[in-house]
Amino acid sequence: MSTFDGWLPQAARYDSPNFDTRPDPADITLLVIHNVSLPAGCFGGPHVSDLFTGRIDYNADPSFADLRGLKVSSHFLVRRDGRVIQYVSANERAWHAGVSSFRGREKCNDYSIGIELEGSDVVPFEAAQYEALVALTLALQQHYPLTDVQGHEHIAPGRKTDPGPLFNWEYYRKLLNKKAAAEPALVNAIAGLRVVKGLPQSQ
Repeated sequence: MSTFDGWLPQAARYDSPNFDTRPDPADITLLVIHNVSLPAGCFGGPHVSDLFTGRIDYNADPSFADLRGLKVSSHFLVRRDGRVIQYVSANERAWHAGVSSFRGREKCNDYSIGIELEGSDVVPFEAAQYEALVALTLALQQHYPLTDVQGHEHIAPGRKTDPGPLFNWEYYRKLLNKKAAAEPALVNAIAGLRVVKGLPQSQ
């Protein structure tokens, strides 16, 4: 059995209280990509981390009133400059997907790892974010039996729209293959990884 504790050393660690135990720790097969910004469309502030760690100041912005009492988290956040923050061990269940379903299986939180990209549906993502996301994907693939990468919009259609139309799935997939090809040990790791190819994507 692997002794990996689910914390990646390349990520800054900000522990969130918003997590619980997975029903089957060996069943971690799905990577879910989101976008997030607080306030909406504003980048670089502390509010996302504060939300995920239960310390947000609801009076900091009028829009935060809607977040009162909300308990959410993600495993990772990729900042605009490519810096990575981790809030929950990937061995545990973070609360990022909500009501969701993939390939006939509900409760995607049970078997997925969530990655938030600092961004929105209407602003292109930065090159540094794609680079960091690919590095993160490859690192996780070495520890977990990931088989699919989906957007939040694909597992919660009609309810969520992220990471949105400006996330370049094809570029992400090509960069992932390019990086893996440079390290022979990673080629087999991603050989069976299914990645969304463009939008819209049917289930």
